[in-house]
Amino acid sequence: MSTSPGPADATLVRALRYALRVPFLLWHVFVHLPIAVVLMAPPWGPRRLAGGDRLDHRVIRMWSSGMMRVFGMRMRRVGTPMPGAVMFVANHVSWIDIVALHSQRMMGFVAKREIAGWPVVGWLATRGETIFHQRGSQESLGGVLHEMLARLRDGRAVGVFPEGRTRDGLEVGPFHARIFLAAVEAGVPVQPVALRYGEAACAQHIVAFTPGESFFANFLRLLGEPARVADVVFLAPIAPGDAEGRRRIAETARERIVAAMRP
Repeated sequence: MSTSPGPADATLVRALRYALRVPFLLWHVFVHLPIAVVLMAPPWGPRRLAGGDRLDHRVIRMWSSGMMRVFGMRMRRVGTPMPGAVMFVANHVSWIDIVALHSQRMMGFVAKREIAGWPVVGWLATRGETIFHQRGSQESLGGVLHEMLARLRDGRAVGVFPEGRTRDGLEVGPFHARIFLAAVEAGVPVQPVALRYGEAACAQHIVAFTPGESFFANFLRLLGEPARVADVVFLAPIAPGDAEGRRRIAETARERIVAAMRP
């Protein structure tokens, strides 16, 4: 006799998850978010805390960690993010990747311009010093590379999804080499980061956008998913001079992320 839950049971369990998480989400957005905005505003935001962190960066990490908990994600950090000027590069699964990375380390992301208009996540991205890029525009890409180079030379970190777009979660796509030009020009290390959802990355395809799925639909679907772990794996960095040219850096970074995704 089968003991697996039927469709009705699965629907009931999902409804219970919504009943539990929606109030937490509303509290996090309408109570925690205004507090975060106040703490991130001058003159408090730029202040340095013990250990050298800026207050606004610490607030973003804390708020992002809370957002991941609202979605039932239990964060696990593997490895250590490098301090100072570094380019972080990660595989791209869904919008939640930005929140997962910000829960561990403050970095200004390069992201598509549409994200700026997304509820909650758009605010987080803007306050998180995101560099917005208009897809298909060479002029926009040139401006993005210029801004990345300026930030790296200023000793700040940037985060990039070198695949250029989200995937179905079943594979890591090729990395575009041009985006690594800023790291080469600035002479800073590149640290690959593997984002794994579920034990041994078993839930990548669940977290990923389904064909034709909008941000809002993905947001609601993930809110009703079972609780699971989310690993942010900081891998061995590629130091300036370790690889010849941006193309080889892109290949090495992808190889390390793909290796970390294997069970």
